[in-house]
Amino acid sequence: MLQLAQILHSKGFSITIIHTTFNSPNPSNYPHFSFSCIQDNLSETETSASDLLNFIVALNVKCLVPFKECVKKLLSDVSKEAVVSCFISDALCYFTQAVADNLQLPRIVLRTGGVSSFVAFAAFPILRQKGYLPIQECKLEEPVEELPPLRVKDLPMIKTEEPEKYYELLHIFVKESKSSLGVIWNSFEELESSALTTLSQEFSIPMFPIGPFHKYFPSSSSSCSSLISQDRSCISWLDSHTPNSVMYVSFGSVAAITETNFLEIAWGLVNSRHPFLWVVRPGLIEGSKWLEPLPSGFMENLEGRGLIVKWAPQQEVLAHSSIGAFWTHNGWNSTLEGICEGVPMRCMPCFTDQKVNARYVSHV
Repeated sequence: MLQLAQILHSKGFSITIIHTTFNSPNPSNYPHFSFSCIQDNLSETETSASDLLNFIVALNVKCLVPFKECVKKLLSDVSKEAVVSCFISDALCYFTQAVADNLQLPRIVLRTGGVSSFVAFAAFPILRQKGYLPIQECKLEEPVEELPPLRVKDLPMIKTEEPEKYYELLHIFVKESKSSLGVIWNSFEELESSALTTLSQEFSIPMFPIGPFHKYFPSSSSSCSSLISQDRSCISWLDSHTPNSVMYVSFGSVAAITETNFLEIAWGLVNSRHPFLWVVRPGLIEGSKWLEPLPSGFMENLEGRGLIVKWAPQQEVLAHSSIGAFWTHNGWNSTLEGICEGVPMRCMPCFTDQKVNARYVSHV
């Protein structure tokens, strides 16, 4: 969203960012924007990455009233000469459509995922009707005839005890996106032309595939848009390695893995005998703060062949000549950044759209 705001600002628009207290950006990184913070009143349990479904539902319920009050105040403060051209919200913040309608504000949505995965989300009613959902273990490898090249196991599901709540969330998310005046995509025609054609037939609103957003700016500027502090020491470490020799490993800012998986990945990297740069953000390993599960002496025994950091300037890392492969969870930003730099990907999706992205990376 911040990258999109920068793109629009470069075209002459003045920008006001409305954000929650949770994951709030640093306004000093963007002196050319105005910022308004709303109190989301989300508890620590609700913002836990381990329950993404209930987090999104709670966000849409608890932000409605403070958001409406914030927008009303902003509109009353706007000088008579100025015009609010448009309100842009993340498609997952579907509560904003009702507010935009009530205040007669034109609303466009930004979908931060890919077009191909959105086609799968929009198809959920048909997939349920045809018996693909709920997913049955014995059918994981079967093709989804309506959505090639997906198999049943590639459908964008989430681990939850409340599947009906997830289906309802997707229904509202797609419906309120359709109710907007258009959808902005961080994607581009050459990459997802077939999915864009499919959606354009289903949606009567314009599609704006104006990505990849990060390519509008030099990679060195990416540190500003990161909400997590980046460890830049890894760039000088990469400088000391030969071209195409390093495996870069990162599973993004939300996904979590078990301690068993973490240790298996660790030993796999060590036993490969290849240099590796591994992003292990605090909270990645379920039940651990950081690297506690690693056996004593693990890092010392690597003899400098591996480097583990809490967060990395990913766009710079992927563009670095020493990177030979990217082990990724296939979140859309990571997938798009990997594609743009031509780095081969080892795919390990965790949930929702990551599964669709991984299938398209490996088969399309």
